Amino acid sequence: MPNCAFIGLGVMGYPMAGHLKAAGYATTVYNRTATKADDWVAEHDGISAPTPREAVAGAEFVMVCVGNDDDLRSVVFGDDGALAGMASGATLVDHTTASAEVAREIRAAADELGVGFIDAPVSGGQAGAQNGQLSVMCGGDADVFAGVEPVIDVYAKATVLIGDTGSGQLTKMVNQVCIAGLIQGLSEALDFGRRSGLDEEKVLSAISAGASGSWQMDNRARTMLDRHFDHGFALDWMRKDLGIVFDEAQRIGATLPVTAMVDQFYARLQREGHGRWDTSALIELLRDD
Repeated sequence: MPNCAFIGLGVMGYPMAGHLKAAGYATTVYNRTATKADDWVAEHDGISAPTPREAVAGAEFVMVCVGNDDDLRSVVFGDDGALAGMASGATLVDHTTASAEVAREIRAAADELGVGFIDAPVSGGQAGAQNGQLSVMCGGDADVFAGVEPVIDVYAKATVLIGDTGSGQLTKMVNQVCIAGLIQGLSEALDFGRRSGLDEEKVLSAISAGASGSWQMDNRARTMLDRHFDHGFALDWMRKDLGIVFDEAQRIGATLPVTAMVDQFYARLQREGHGRWDTSALIELLRDD
């Protein structure tokens, strides 16, 4: 089986790399905080390297999942970056939620080296990564995608090539806009039902199979009612993602009034010290206590 490398062992990358190793791919990892890489090696009987360049040596497929555009550039470019160690014919897959601009920037550099590139942000949260049930939105050439799709499918339930380079990142922006509006709507609905004195479980049973049903309702409604937010996708990360969305919206002339409003609600929760709460914490702003 092909050799793989995985760069970035955060809450998403750590289990994603684990799925590769469990599926039989020889996988070398790199993480900026070396102790996290040591933990992964101990858990998965794998291999780590001290730099991205060394981690990707001999790898046919290199996956990256870091924090933002700057983090991505720091592990891809430079003398110790991934591209410096990748051979012609290898493929670089970026799972970071980043800008379409940086995706095109990496694609241009990869083309000069004969390296394939796919921008492939994911959706499904920490649970999706742990369970190998992520949705992966991809941008790039069809032939490069066809080669790497079976590898990505190890930790995905849906892997879709949207279009040219940057299309994956743009699709992830669409995804985040949807999530922001859905969670705010769900928060208002649950608070309305609570204030009306309705049996919350019966309400959810009645509406979840109808037109208002959603992943957020199925996976977050009950934890929202229980005021449990120490899980899932941190609102700090959501605000980072929405910042990318607003930059792109300005570039293309899109208007996002509801998304902008929800972003300010998240900003308020951040100011109150809740940046690491799950995005579903929006409901807390509707409470009187």
